[in-house]
Amino acid sequence: MASQRKWFSGSRVAGTAPALATAALTSVALLSQTANAAPSEESKPSLEEVEKKVDDLYRQAESATDKYNAAKEKTTKQRKKVDTLLDDVAQRTEKLNTAREELGGYAAAQYRTGAAAPDTASLLLADNPQDYFDQTQLMSRLTDRQKVAVDDYVTEQAAAAETRTEASQSLETLTTSQNALQASKTDVQQKLAKARELLSQLTADEKARLAAIEEEQRKAAERKAAELAQQQAAADAAAQAAQESSSSATTGTTGSATTADSAYTTKAAKTVAFARAQVGKPYVWGATGPGSYDCSGLTQAAWKAAGVTLPRVTYDQVTAGTTVSLTDAQPGDLVFFYGDVSHVGLYIGNGMMIHAPKPGAYVREESIFYDGEAAIHSVVRPA
Repeated sequence: MASQRKWFSGSRVAGTAPALATAALTSVALLSQTANAAPSEESKPSLEEVEKKVDDLYRQAESATDKYNAAKEKTTKQRKKVDTLLDDVAQRTEKLNTAREELGGYAAAQYRTGAAAPDTASLLLADNPQDYFDQTQLMSRLTDRQKVAVDDYVTEQAAAAETRTEASQSLETLTTSQNALQASKTDVQQKLAKARELLSQLTADEKARLAAIEEEQRKAAERKAAELAQQQAAADAAAQAAQESSSSATTGTTGSATTADSAYTTKAAKTVAFARAQVGKPYVWGATGPGSYDCSGLTQAAWKAAGVTLPRVTYDQVTAGTTVSLTDAQPGDLVFFYGDVSHVGLYIGNGMMIHAPKPGAYVREESIFYDGEAAIHSVVRPA
């Protein structure tokens, strides 16, 4: 403002109206630019806000990926059903054509031998009564076979019509599933593109600061994981002591439980070994391996290596086992995250898990507290 007052003072000395008008317009323009620039700087989101927006977009993309996976699975099943029905329609159509030809053959035979069975007058006029009886028996056989052929034809025609109707309805369902699949795919792509756009707008200094924030979050998560590991160790020791002091009356039950735990431990060891072998492979939405995975694709493949079949998506996997407390979590258990159960990792002990984190990242070992304790939804033990 001091410079502006100085300028007005100089204008009065000059006494020229055009100069005053021009200078005034210039001053207004400068003030306008300053007014516009200030809010722009103020409205720019902080680094923490950018990080939160990006994480939210990745989480939404992962949720959309689950919808994509479900739609893809449904579409695959529906396509198989449609193919089976279309094959059935083709087979029934072939049977109808065969039946139609058979009926035509009976009609031609009747035409050659006579439209109806000979009557008594025909017997009286026949030169050889045996010819009459032979003709009568032939007509009777033709009539019986024709009735069977007609019944078969009508039955097959009705079945073919029903199958065609079912195939048509299944095709409509398939189209709906394919549309849902495409919508989910578009949703994922849009959210990932928006997240990439936000990250691309960061300066080199901001990216470095963001990396520092994420590193601090990682360290805090690992400290929390270490606390959980201590709690689990204490719980295991207490359980072991209780088992050792149990009476002989409960020995049978304890032995049965120990056998069950041993069977689970064996399968879990195979599961964890498989997951560890995938560390470093990229996260790709909708991928189930072997070169890349999304979160539920990894857990499904890991448990499959131990002979256990899990559903494809997180919100189905969360019901495919027994829910246990966090302190009772064992290697091989599934850890689910967020209220919409949109993420899952494979617990490996000591508060750590192996998971496919998000687009742009790789399968890695990480604390289950990577996004805070509140993000953990539940722990489920498959098999």
